[in-house]
Amino acid sequence: MPGYTLIQNLLTHQPIPEDGILTRQLFDDEKLRVVLFTFSARQRLSEHTASTTALLHFLSGEATITLGTDSIEAGPGTWVRMEPGLAHSVVTKSAAIMLLVLLKGMGKKTVKE
Repeated sequence: MPGYTLIQNLLTHQPIPEDGILTRQLFDDEKLRVVLFTFSARQRLSEHTASTTALLHFLSGEATITLGTDSIEAGPGTWVRMEPGLAHSVVTKSAAIMLLVLLKGMGKKTVKE
């Protein structure tokens, strides 16, 4: 095993569906999960939360993302870091490709008494 994971081109790694959302897990270990999303236009990921720190990177297309009470217009190159528990959603305006990275073990810190 080479000790690395390589994907030459995330933009062509999986097709954009005609109607819907396609996800593919690219990597998963004890520290990190990486998921590639491809969306057709006018798709919605309903509001939800993650139990760990999450990173979003939009590679192509346009979308409106909701982060807590903020609404943000996202396009190619948009990058977001979200704290655990932050409510968020995605609505695509066009076909889009988004990379999700979940940083495992980086949930909210608790204080020991």
